[in-house]
Amino acid sequence: MGLALAMVAVMLFPILKKHNQALALGYVVFRGALETVTYIALVISRLLLIPLSQEFVKAGAPNASYFQTLGALLLQGHDYSINPILIIVFSLDALMLYYVFYQSNLIPRWISVWGFIAILMHISTAFLIWFRLVSPGISLTLFVINFPILIQEMVMAVWLIVKGFNPSAIASGSSPKQI
Repeated sequence: MGLALAMVAVMLFPILKKHNQALALGYVVFRGALETVTYIALVISRLLLIPLSQEFVKAGAPNASYFQTLGALLLQGHDYSINPILIIVFSLDALMLYYVFYQSNLIPRWISVWGFIAILMHISTAFLIWFRLVSPGISLTLFVINFPILIQEMVMAVWLIVKGFNPSAIASGSSPKQI
């Protein structure tokens, strides 16, 4: 998934750079590099549980607590560090994307504004998890906070598939703008 997200950023770069070169490059770096690396770290943290569980079985009952502690540490490292970092990286690259979309009018502005509001709600979940105000995983609180970005991303995807970018905005984006 991380590699697919990186390709989205690379494919959008030529269009976005016509409207804001700095943010287009920032979007590629954050989505293409940082988010991909974070996803890889997330997967590795989960895959490390496989050899750990194999060693747990080999060790037998007397040494089981050591492996249980190590497994719990790996899970908490995932839940309380890697996952919130992924939320922040995704939120920052999404803010760049929505700003360029808003500035350029490539998609309707209401979708961009909705994206801004929803992604600010989403980024708050990282801090709620870090400060242990909510538990990572499935909870009603996290669902309610993240539901707007879930719907917004789907609406934006359908809009882009059905209608595409605003042709007049693509045509008018001949001179790059800076922040």
